[in-house]
Amino acid sequence: MPELPEVETVVRTLAPHVTGWRIAGAEVLRPSAVHPLSLPLGSLAGLAVTGVRRRGKLILMDVAPGSDPAPGSAATVPTVIAVHLRMTGRLLPRPAGSAPGAYTRWFLDLEAQDGTAQRLFFDDTRAFGTVLAATPALLEQWDFWRSLGPEPLELDEAAFAVLLRGRRAVKAALLDQRVVAGIGNIYADESLHRAGIDPRRPAGGLDARERRALLGALRDVLTLAIAQCGSSIRDYRDADGNAGAFQNSFAVYGRDGEPCRACGHPLARMRVAGRATVYCPHCQR
Repeated sequence: MPELPEVETVVRTLAPHVTGWRIAGAEVLRPSAVHPLSLPLGSLAGLAVTGVRRRGKLILMDVAPGSDPAPGSAATVPTVIAVHLRMTGRLLPRPAGSAPGAYTRWFLDLEAQDGTAQRLFFDDTRAFGTVLAATPALLEQWDFWRSLGPEPLELDEAAFAVLLRGRRAVKAALLDQRVVAGIGNIYADESLHRAGIDPRRPAGGLDARERRALLGALRDVLTLAIAQCGSSIRDYRDADGNAGAFQNSFAVYGRDGEPCRACGHPLARMRVAGRATVYCPHCQR
């Protein structure tokens, strides 16, 4: 599943393709790809994309009335398109009139002020991804949105200390989107290794030095991964169709049995919070 660095990369590469463009129409090819709370994607017609941003693992395209606004009251006009890529979702700008692919779930037709047209496809092999065209009120009805924790790159040490409580494994806490938004299996493993912390340690048992080390590791790993456009292991590509490169820098993820790049001891594999976890028994005691 694309995590914070991959979603941030998609946002940065998608924004130049769609910002300022007017939505001329929408077509849904797989209704289950549209969130049950969503307004009809047809209600996006006439709105202009004003920006693209990220919240946790969500892509948010802000929309507003353009020169030809959609009919209806403000209560039924979307202000944001929230896209959750889940495991295999992709947003792909293509020339106007391009035919949908075998895994296209929905698409938007876009027009520029000069009359240029294009089509934005959402392709999703596993069909787990969702889209939600929402007003602010609708967005607040979405349990997932309301429960999202803070952004890890915006946390300070005091706030992080409050979040890491209880006896559950620290990796389980990092994976919980209600605790910290955007972190998944890859970046939890990489950050815990960099901080020298065993993934099974109780989150509330870390002392101030360990919490400081973990927060610093999260920042460093996520920042480096964003700079390398994320990790491409199977399906992930950015909006330009390019793969990320951070997988070439993995210290532990997917490397069980190989030597630790820090100490040379073999990396081990176990399950924590139901997820495959690779760590160094020597460095992460």
